[in-house]
Formats: sequence, structure tokens, C-alpha cells
Amino acid sequence: MMHYIIQTIAFQLLFLLIYDLFLNKETFFNWNRVYLLLTTILSIVLPFVKIESFKKVVPQNYIIELPEIILGKLDTTINNSEILNNQELKVDTSFWSIIFYTGVAATLFIFLFKIIKIIKLILISPKSYKGKLTFVMLQNTNVAFSFFNYIFLGDLISADKKESILRHELIHVKQKHTVDLMFFEALRIVFWFNPLVYIYQNKLTTLHEFIADDQAVKDHDKHTYYQDLLSQIFETKNISFINPFFKQSLIKKRIIMLTKTKSKQIHLFKYALIIPVVLAILLYTSSVEKGYAVNKVFKTGLVFKQGSSIISKVKEIKALIEKKGKVSNREEKGLNLLLQIIKGNKLNSNLIKEMDNYVAIASNSELSNKISSIFNDIKSQGTLNEEEELALKRVLVFTSEKGFEDPFFDDIIKDIDMPFSVIEKVPVFPGCEDLSNLESKKCFSNNITQHVSIAFNTKIADSINLAGPQRVNVIFKISVDGNITEIRARAPHPALKTEAIRVIGALPKMIPGKHKGKNVNVLYSLPIIFEVKK
Repeated sequence: MMHYIIQTIAFQLLFLLIYDLFLNKETFFNWNRVYLLLTTILSIVLPFVKIESFKKVVPQNYIIELPEIILGKLDTTINNSEILNNQELKVDTSFWSIIFYTGVAATLFIFLFKIIKIIKLILISPKSYKGKLTFVMLQNTNVAFSFFNYIFLGDLISADKKESILRHELIHVKQKHTVDLMFFEALRIVFWFNPLVYIYQNKLTTLHEFIADDQAVKDHDKHTYYQDLLSQIFETKNISFINPFFKQSLIKKRIIMLTKTKSKQIHLFKYALIIPVVLAILLYTSSVEKGYAVNKVFKTGLVFKQGSSIISKVKEIKALIEKKGKVSNREEKGLNLLLQIIKGNKLNSNLIKEMDNYVAIASNSELSNKISSIFNDIKSQGTLNEEEELALKRVLVFTSEKGFEDPFFDDIIKDIDMPFSVIEKVPVFPGCEDLSNLESKKCFSNNITQHVSIAFNTKIADSINLAGPQRVNVIFKISVDGNITEIRARAPHPALKTEAIRVIGALPKMIPGKHKGKNVNVLYSLPIIFEVKK
């Protein structure tokens, strides 16, 4: 839940920044109204949207996902998504629930109090009717505002000003501005702790006034309308879901907007900014699972320092290779040339000639172009510095046709997590080494399940007053030495997290994974699920 709240607030902040920077000063008032309503809804809905094709944009092939381990019996009516959605709510449930529901109750009470004030005004005040409209005459005041199909007018408003006020309030009624504000009132009850909801509502209230003013002065004298705004004794009801005609803090803004030159139609293209923003958000939400960025759970060992154009291009080459999975013969030749350069670390005439030939006849693939660009950079600077050499060595780990017999691989293979999509032999559980590859994997999984089932103390959940289904996600590494290292866990309570780390840390030393004759690091993820019954 906390992760969802943070995402919602972050998305709303992003949308509001775009509004203030690019849209706020435009006179496309109805477009701005749609933007504020739409982005509010999007910020609430987008955290739940997961697009499978977007998940593939972010490399996810670093971690071998083991089957879920279910300890004991689960209620079959509860599915995994419910476990995922509920597990974070179980941390200090009573304390945070009290605070949340107290806030909801308080804001609901305030809302109902405002509704009662409106209803009371309707009941005790003189009324007249015209079609679906109800005109409520307020005694001894010059207040003017609307609420759904009700238009409230103070009896102190002079007859000559009443016409322009009515035109203005009728726009609010016809365009159903009260519905917009009631939508935000509902959000304020549920998201009472989110200040951005209040900011959204204030901006929309201002827009409503701009829209009504803009429509009200069409085919009428603007000068008279200004005078009506400025000559009133400013007084209004302090209710957030009505549309008041006289509101001192808005008068200046309204007059400025009335006198402002209309925005050019070409500026409508600014609203297209929402498309890349929403796509970026979807990419983020689709590649994040419960707060873990899939490709950032661990350092991959391929993190390069900034500052060198070569290092920057090597990072791009790494990303391209991960995305493609395979490289063409032409691309392979370029990578082998890079391997020769870093092995010798000095350029000679033959190597320069091969580089030039590659650049001249390289295919138009993005990867070939990046390799060609690195060749040109190396030629221009004459040599590689230590960081650039290490960066190239690391990326060539994934593409070397030969084994890792070259000595420089010994220094870097320990720092790299080998993607399971390219690894030749995954780690083996002790005792499973004489089995076929498929049987070995099954044996590995079965032994992990047996170990966790015996070692994991589910009674810890009872002692910390948890109830219902619990899910613990563990990520660990089997290193080049076969040791279990870098154990990380996510759990609904710190005690379960500690227990999961302890249990996985107690696994025996494994037979490490191998790739091209060298031991390599391999990452694993493991979900552990059990239910606490009260």
C-alpha cells in the first residue's frame, strides 16, 4: 500500500509540474480542465497497470526464478495477487489503520457538515424555479454561487449586476462543474493525507471561473463585467465544492485571463506531452514488482564509471547485446577486434587496418555502428585508460567465442552476474551432479524446497501478531565459489525478513555455475508463502 501511495503522489507531482510549466498560462481552459481530471484518474490507475510487452523492455534475464515454496496449507480462495497486495498492510496494521481511518472519518465529517449547510440554506431560503434550475435567494448578503442545479444569489446584489452573475453561474451549471469538485471531495476523503489532491482541486476551481468568465462575456460588454467583479464587497461561503462568483483571491487572475490574448491553436501540441509521460510511467510500473526494479535488485557487475565517451558507448553496447540476445557475424567480428585491442592494449598498423576495414564495411545495425564509433575514439586517443579497458573486458565476457582462458577474465568474472539466458551450466545442489541437466534443475529446486520447509520457522508470524497469507520474496546469489551470498529479502515484517535470510544463508555450498569453462555468479529469486490462521 505504501508503495502505491508513493507512486500515486509521484505521478501527480509529475503531471502538475507539466501543467504549471507548459499549460497553466494557455487560454485552452476546457482542455486544461480535461487534463487535470484525466491526469488525476491516471495517477490513481496507472500503478495497477502492468503491460507484459513493456516488461520485456527492461532486461529480466539476470535472475533464475525458482518455483514458489508453500509452507503448510493455504486457503484456496486466496490467490497470489491478494497475498502480494495485502502483505505490506500487515506491518503495524493496528497503528496505521487507526491513523488512516481517523483521517477518513474526520474528512468525511467535514464534508457532511458542508453538505448539511448547503441543504439548510436551500430549506430556509426563498426559492424560485425555471425548468431544471432552482434559484435560492439568500437573505442579507451579496453572496453568489452555484451547486449542481441550484443557483444561490444574495438579495443585496443590485439588479444591474445580477444579469452578468446569472450568465456566469449558468455556465457552471450547464458544464456540471460541481461534479468535478465532488469528485475531488471524494478523493480528499480517501487521500486526505495527500496535499496534491487539494492543489488539483484548487487549480480546477480556478479553471472553472476562467471557463465561466470566458463564456459569460461572449456577445456582452467586457468593461461592464470587469466593473461588476471589482465593485462588489467580496464575501463568499468557504465551501470547496461550490462555484462562488465573488472570491477575492481569484478576481485578479480572472480579470488577467479575460484580457489575455487567446492562445494560438498550434500551442495545442503541448497536450501531446502527456503521451510520452504516460508511456514512461507504464514502462516503470510494468517493470517494477513490489518496489524492486527488476534489473536493479543487485549490481550486475557491469556498472561503469562516468566521464569517458568510450565507457558510455560500452554501456550502450551492453544494453543492445542484452536486448538482442544474439549478435550477427559482422557484429561478432567487431567485438573480436575489440578483444584483440584490449589484449594487446597497443595499436599496431595491422590492427588499425582491420579497424578501418570494419568501419568501412560495417552493417547499418545499431550495434555495429557503436563498435565502429569506439574504434574511431580509440584511434583518436591512441590508447585505453584503465577504466575503459575494464569496461570493454566486462562487456566482452558475454560475447567471447572462445572460453575465458585469457587471464584478464579471471579478474572480472567474479564481479559479473551471468544472465541465465546465456549461461551454459547452472549451479548444482550437492548430490545432484550426476543427473541430466533437466533432472539436475529439478533436483536443485526440490532440495531448496525441502530445506526451506524444514528450516523456516512460521511460528514467528504468530509471535508478531500477523494473520492471513504471508509472502516473503528472497533473492540470493550463488557465487563463483559456490557460496550463497548477497541474500536480500522482502517481507511483511522485519522478523520474517530476518528469518528468510537466515534460512537461505544456511543452504549448503553449491557446485557453481559454469560458462565457457569458468565458474560464474548466478542470481536466484525464491517466493515463500504460508498462511497464519487465528
